[in-house]
Order: sequence, then C-alpha cells, then structure tokens
Amino acid sequence: MTSRVVITGLGLVTPLGVGVKTVWPALLAGQSGLVSTTTIEENQDQWASVPSKVVGRVPRGLLADGKWDVNDHFDASDARRVAPFAQYAMAACDEALRDANWFPESDEAKEHTGVCVGSGIGSLEDSYANSVAFHEKGYRRVQPLFIPRLLSNMATGAISIKHQFRGPTHSVATACATGVHSIGDAARFIKDGYADVMIAGAAEASLHPLALSGFARAKSVITGFNDAPEKASRPFDSARNGFVLAEGSGIVVLESLAHAQRRRAHIYGEIVGYGLSGDGHHITAPSPNGNGALRAMKGALRDIHGGESVPPSELGYINAHATSTLLGDRAENEAIRSLFGENPELSVSSTKGSIGHLLGAAGAVESIFTILAMYHGQMPPTLNCEHPGEAEGDNKADFLFDYVPQSRAKDVKYAMCNSFGFGGTNASLCFKKYEKT
Repeated sequence: MTSRVVITGLGLVTPLGVGVKTVWPALLAGQSGLVSTTTIEENQDQWASVPSKVVGRVPRGLLADGKWDVNDHFDASDARRVAPFAQYAMAACDEALRDANWFPESDEAKEHTGVCVGSGIGSLEDSYANSVAFHEKGYRRVQPLFIPRLLSNMATGAISIKHQFRGPTHSVATACATGVHSIGDAARFIKDGYADVMIAGAAEASLHPLALSGFARAKSVITGFNDAPEKASRPFDSARNGFVLAEGSGIVVLESLAHAQRRRAHIYGEIVGYGLSGDGHHITAPSPNGNGALRAMKGALRDIHGGESVPPSELGYINAHATSTLLGDRAENEAIRSLFGENPELSVSSTKGSIGHLLGAAGAVESIFTILAMYHGQMPPTLNCEHPGEAEGDNKADFLFDYVPQSRAKDVKYAMCNSFGFGGTNASLCFKKYEKT
C-alpha cells in the first residue's frame, strides 16, 4: 500500500518577516515587503548604477520583532561556515521542526528522516567576492570555505549535519521551479518508502547588484515604480512589466500519514498530486499558449497515491507563479483557462505582489501560503492587481478568474501551487484539506 503524504510543520523567512506567525497575518493584511535599493547600506554605489531599484529583502532586526539578525540563529563560527541562503534555510527548518515537534533521538528515526532543500543559484555573493579577490590579489585571497559556501546543495547538507538526519539527502536546482520540485520530490521519497519524514523546501539569497544587473540586462525585472516600491510587483495587472528580485526560504516537514498518526502530529493538509513538464521552447520565455504549464497542472491533478484524479471543478484555489511579467502571466492565465474553463469562481492569486519573486525559493514559500490558505479558509491577495488582463497584447476576456484583490474567506477542499523556471521547467503541486478518517 502506497503512503499518503501529509504536512506537519511550516517555516518561513520572507521579505514580510521571519516566522509564520509574522508573515501570514501580514500577507492577509495586504502588506508589502518590497523596498528600494537605496535603503541597503552595503554596495550602495553598485546598486545605484542599476536601473531597477526595487527588491524584496528580508527585514533586518530582532527575531522577537519578526525580523532577521544572524546572531539570533548562529554563533560567529557557524555563520562563517554557511552562506546566507543556507542560513535562511536552516532558520526556516528550525521553525518547521518545532512546529512539527519532530526531534528524533533514535538511530532508526534519524535514518528514516531525509532532507530535500534546493536553491536556484546558491551563494552568488561568495562567487562574486572570491572572483574579485582572486583577480585583484591572487590565490591567497580566496577564502578556504569558498566552495562549501557556494554549492547549492549546502542547505541540505547543513540541515542534515546539524540534526543528524541520515535519510535521503537531495538538492534540486531547477531555477524558479526549485521549491515546488523539492517538495514534490520529497513527497515521492515518502510514497516510495525511502523515508518516513522529509524536510523539504528551498532557499535563495541573491540580492546582490550583480544579480539585479543580470536580470535588468535581460529585461526581466521591472524598472518602473522605483519611487513606490510597494506598487512595483503587479501580477496579472495592466501595468505589469517585470518581476521584483527577492530573497528568503520556505521549509515544510512532510510525513507519511501513518507516521504522523502514530505520533499524533498536527496535520495542516495532504499532498495529493505532483506534476512536472518541460516547454522545449526557449531559455527564458514560456510557451505562448502555456502548454508546458498546462501539462504540469494536469499531472498534479493525477493522484500520486494511485487513486482517482482530482476533478478540475473541485479545485478552489491556485497560488499562481505569475511573476508580474507580460508574457509569463498571460501564458499561465491561458493554461489555467484551458484546464479549468471559464470559471469565475476559481480563485487565482499571486502572492508575489507582496513579497516579489524569490527565484528558487518562490515555490516553497508559496506552497506554504497555499497550505495555509486551504487550512484557514482564507485566500491571500494579489497585491496591485487593479486592472487584470489590460496590458498590451492581453485579451481581457481571457482574464476572467477571481484574482483576489483583497484577502477573503473561502472554504477550499483542493488547492494548487504553480512554479515555472528558466529553461522551460514547470512544476505544480496539488494539496487537499486533511480530513480525519
């Protein structure tokens, strides 16, 4: 008998703050975590040269205030060993483990607990700093921990080592689909009997002038609204014209249902579907008709436990990938319309309006938002979605869904989270409200 997979722990580090209890109310209240690069003290001369000046930065300050101070999580020695993206993952993991109350002591339990945490980029900051140091000063200025800090699998490694988890260790790097792929792969590990518990998610910390410059040169990030950062990320809106680069981490604790029931764990919901596909189209642009996204969503509606597929009519909420780009939002909207038909009751929101685009970590954070939306019966809003489907090239009649301009209550049995990345990689997860049997 295949295992059902449930979610028992959640952890967040986002531009809206640190910790689920800080982030979730702020999201529902329509708050924005986006700021101007002029507020970042480091590398100010480099930030100033980039035409895009809005980012989603994890707020600095005390953990007691829901903000980030590395000293609240690590001593100086440990902080030097792991890069910021891995630090975010470890902090979110600690919260998720406390939430799940999972602190295994026996060798058997540790050997059946795995870690699957990915990153789209890893430590860009270390790559940049050591490249400059080597260029200017040579071999002896390269840091001894440069490579361990750089590698994108080091969030998984650091979590596994800290907690002595000896089950499957796996790290996904599929650009902006990383988070959803990580959670989906982890669910499959449990389903296929490789582990009873998986720590899953993703982390990103690429807020650096070099990264923003690269995305700006590729015309991927928005250059308008520099004087009004909270208005810059506009999924599905007529004024959308690029995403907002952001950072953070989302980590979930997944368990087989039987394992969670044995220890009487609190259950937020169930993963019932995982779909993935490739566009085979372009390195950055999606298929115009959203065909790749469509196939990923269709895959997610096929039950991963071998049961019946989820009827599209029963899906009540989609946390869309929608990054606030002209082509991407339009293609995803077309894919949703193709699969779910003209259903104005279907709620489709993109929480990137509030936090920007966390690249590889986006799908992990947004999966948590999707789970919480279903669990609490409260739909998070699409900030700044004032005139959906009215951008140049849009067919307004196609933008017919409920884009949730403001948070509101809605009872949902099934919900979906989408993530799509450069290289034409697509992933979708389908969640179900947990019902005791």
